Parts: sequence; C-alpha cells; structure tokens
Amino acid sequence: MSGGGDAGDGFGARRAAAVLPGGRGATRIADRVVAKIAAQAAREAVGPLPPGAGRPHATVVVRPAHPGSGGGGNADAAHVHVQLELDYPSDLGARCRAVRRHVTERVGALAGMTVPEVAVQVERLHLAPGPGAAHGRTR
Repeated sequence: MSGGGDAGDGFGARRAAAVLPGGRGATRIADRVVAKIAAQAAREAVGPLPPGAGRPHATVVVRPAHPGSGGGGNADAAHVHVQLELDYPSDLGARCRAVRRHVTERVGALAGMTVPEVAVQVERLHLAPGPGAAHGRTR
C-alpha cells in the first residue's frame, strides 16, 4: 500500500524536475504592440490636441535587457521614440517630461517591460490663437 503513495510522490517530483522555470517558455510582445501602448500613453499625457494636429505616434525597439539572457518576465527593455505635434505657446519641456513619465509607466504596467529611454521629438508647433486674435490666415 505504501508503494502506491511512493509512486505518486516520485511521479510528481519527476514532473516538477523535468521542466525548470527557465524552460517553460516566455511571452514575447511584438514591437508594434508596445508602440501602440506608447502612442496611446503619449496621447493621454499630451491632453487635448490643437486643431489640425496629427495624433502622436511612436516607434519602439525592444531589446533584451541583458544581452544573452534567456526569456523571462522583465527580460526586455523598450526603447521608445515618440513624435508629437503641440500647441504653442505652452511649456514644451513640462509637456515632454509628462509624456516621458506616462509612457514609461504605461509600458511598464501593460507590457511588463523596463523603459530606459523615451525620446520625444516635437515635429510641429501649432500657434494657439490668443484672446481677440483673428481666426484663419492673416496677411
């Protein structure tokens, strides 16, 4: 009778030892998915866009955090490049810092990646009409 219990215990021990945690596989999130997360985070951080402005978009390069390391939870680092169009005048530095911080937080939370670099490129500035300013083109 004790042989049946030992066989069950031996089988469980062999099964647990057969697949080590590093060999169970890893989840790989595509660069384009991380780019979509980053672009959405940039839109959230920027807030309302000026009329006629393009939506923020991002390009992402995902690299192993430690070259040569096997897959695993936080093994990937996302290097993010975000292009924005902003209104002017505004505090551009503060808005870019907010984008960097929010993109880092959201990519980390949703994709489980570290984000050592978020490069923000302001492609275009849109002049915000001042109070009493004429709308449209002026000559």
